[in-house]
Amino acid sequence: MMNKVWHSSTYSTRTKLNIYHSCVLTTLLYGSECWHLTEKDLSKLSKVHTKSLWRILCYFWPNVISNNDLFERYGTEPMATILMRRCWRWIGQVTHQEASIAKTALHWTPEGKCKRGRSKITWRHSVEKEIKDMGNKTWI
Repeated sequence: MMNKVWHSSTYSTRTKLNIYHSCVLTTLLYGSECWHLTEKDLSKLSKVHTKSLWRILCYFWPNVISNNDLFERYGTEPMATILMRRCWRWIGQVTHQEASIAKTALHWTPEGKCKRGRSKITWRHSVEKEIKDMGNKTWI
């Protein structure tokens, strides 16, 4: 739906990027703070993100640059960084509240086993793994 806007010459590149970040990206990532993403899910989100940026900036086949150069040149970030930043911002907001259901849920562990075919890694386990990878001891 946004292709007409992305290909329009009446809007500046900065305006198109602002529209993308404020409307498209926020809608795409609504509630992503609590998602447990698999590599396949992250790959799909990354493809949507980079493809949208390529369309906004009107880069097509013979004129190509690497995705890292694209992110640096226009002040955007890869999808994995965006998702991690949103998750940790939400965790910070929850941990600073006095008494909240979300704060209680951070420590909750469900009973029983996962159904067959379900991922055994929960959101909490993925966050704890990120903490270990960053070298921190605890998150609360």
